[in-house]
Amino acid sequence: MKILVLNAGSSSQKSALYALDGTAAEASEPLWEASVDWSHQADVAELKIKTAAGNLHEEIPATDRSQVMIHLLETLWQGKTQVIQQPSDIQAVGHRVVHGGQDYSASVVITPDVKQTIARLADLAPAHNPANLEGIEAIEKILPDVPQVAVFDTAFHAQLPTAASTYPGPYDWLEQGIRRYGFHGISHQYCAQRTAHILGRDLSTLKLITCHLGNGCSLAAIDRGRSVDTTMGFTPLDGLMMGSRSGAVDPGILIYLLRQGHTADRLDKLLNKESGLKGVSGISGDMRQITHAIAEGNDRAQLAFDVYVHRLRFNIGGMLATLGGLDALVFTAGVGENQATVRELTCQAFEFLGLKLDHEKNRQSPVDQDIATPDSIVRVVVVHTQEDWAIAQECWRLLGAS
Repeated sequence: MKILVLNAGSSSQKSALYALDGTAAEASEPLWEASVDWSHQADVAELKIKTAAGNLHEEIPATDRSQVMIHLLETLWQGKTQVIQQPSDIQAVGHRVVHGGQDYSASVVITPDVKQTIARLADLAPAHNPANLEGIEAIEKILPDVPQVAVFDTAFHAQLPTAASTYPGPYDWLEQGIRRYGFHGISHQYCAQRTAHILGRDLSTLKLITCHLGNGCSLAAIDRGRSVDTTMGFTPLDGLMMGSRSGAVDPGILIYLLRQGHTADRLDKLLNKESGLKGVSGISGDMRQITHAIAEGNDRAQLAFDVYVHRLRFNIGGMLATLGGLDALVFTAGVGENQATVRELTCQAFEFLGLKLDHEKNRQSPVDQDIATPDSIVRVVVVHTQEDWAIAQECWRLLGAS
């Protein structure tokens, strides 16, 4: 079954085409892999496509995102990146949808009602749900007869204990749907399953803390395969310090800034685009640029890094208390997979648990490996997150058997 996956964001999109039969225990390589970046320059989309037969890198006008989507998909069956004969070879399309609210606790086949709900929930994820919906509607035009599946980033956290999901505000908040939803659920769930496989353990026996550390960052406390706590909340802004997002801050700061004349839109931009690593360092939200600046003696970059690690350790401590024990600490996503120093400094704080990091393994760019020493009581696992493959698997689960 050939399954196209669209992972759309506000300024970028990742896409992949998989051939699945439902038997693979591990992620397979996509037949075709593509990315679109709309932030490269105004009104221009940067396309990068990778296949076994050939690669393509080009820039095209981006005044109409639907046209960009059409051009992107045409590379599946045309030119040097062709991997299928015709559009009808695609049998399903899966979408990462960031916010499913209280409406969806599992993946669903997309219907007009599902689309309406995704649109309604755009108020909770204004930078993401509209882009997700845009991708769904583009596929309806290009591949009108192909079933589509929505895989929700919030779904894995849908069964959080009420004490973990409820904010300590007025009870009216809860009745209005203001609660902790959590995000990165597709990644957290995949990494938990992959960790169990790497360790040769049954997931139902494990207590895990998964650290999704990319431009967006979140933790999940996973007890026997179930998410019981997480750091992102009502929106993806809560929790850890991130690339350009603040993470959790004293809400009194926001009241103070409002009284100083800031508007809601200004605060939105400040917290989502001008904070985190970027805000503190004044350089970038990219950890690679932060570490380069530290090597050159930049004090603000060092401060940004130190705050990042402090907040990471602090929040892992909270997840640890929720779990009441820990079998493995799991690192994934861009920073988690590639920044050995972040992993090392984070693990140092938990040596009191009997956690012992194998420093040589940690420095060797580990992928899908346990990097703790043999005598470590707590395992440390680096997992290459495979969200797109997980989405394709959900499509197979819902549509493949039929």
